[in-house]
Amino acid sequence: MKDKLIDLLEVSSSTLTLEQITMHLFVAVILGFAIFLSYYITHEGTIYSKKFNVSLVMLTVLTTMVMTVIGNNIALSLGMVGALSIVRFRTAIKDSRDTAYIFWTIIVGICCGVGDYVVASLGTVTVFLIMMMLGRIKNDNRILVIIKTSLSNERKVEGIVFEYFMKKANLKVKNTTDKSIEFIYELPKKYYTQSLEKEKSITEALYELKNVEYVNIVSQNDEISG
Repeated sequence: MKDKLIDLLEVSSSTLTLEQITMHLFVAVILGFAIFLSYYITHEGTIYSKKFNVSLVMLTVLTTMVMTVIGNNIALSLGMVGALSIVRFRTAIKDSRDTAYIFWTIIVGICCGVGDYVVASLGTVTVFLIMMMLGRIKNDNRILVIIKTSLSNERKVEGIVFEYFMKKANLKVKNTTDKSIEFIYELPKKYYTQSLEKEKSITEALYELKNVEYVNIVSQNDEISG
């Protein structure tokens, strides 16, 4: 039993030739650039990061190298898990799709590292097409309308907001004291844009009331700026 365990922990994978190793890395680079292209097309503006996109290609190749070294060697795989467990990644993800791209590169690297080019290629093509169809969907930016005024203006403010946005404005917060009140309304950006076509903006209408301390218009979305 002891001898069998020792044999299992010893290098059990056949030695790869230079041609096989080169092929692993070559396919990984090609598929890595496919991922690079997908990220470039589906991300634009401030959410696009050149450094992150280059890192995707590097991660694909690095994962391939690791899997090529490990092969079927259980001892090496356990050692690699232990070494990677001490690594801590604290980079903020700017877009939730970035997590999918990271997993994409790792999976492609694993497939290339074990020589399963068919799965890596077909999977990359499938994910690439999905990202082309769905990856350019953008968040519908929202507008927060923050109003602070005297408590006596509560009904008047609600009336003005309803007049401009009807039921499209969603009251998120109402903070009150014995003298003042603060409203926070959320609405889709397009409805706020449409309200600007009126003769008088909602900001002007609100400031015509007495004792309005401030009216803040804040654009909000789900992305984290980096």
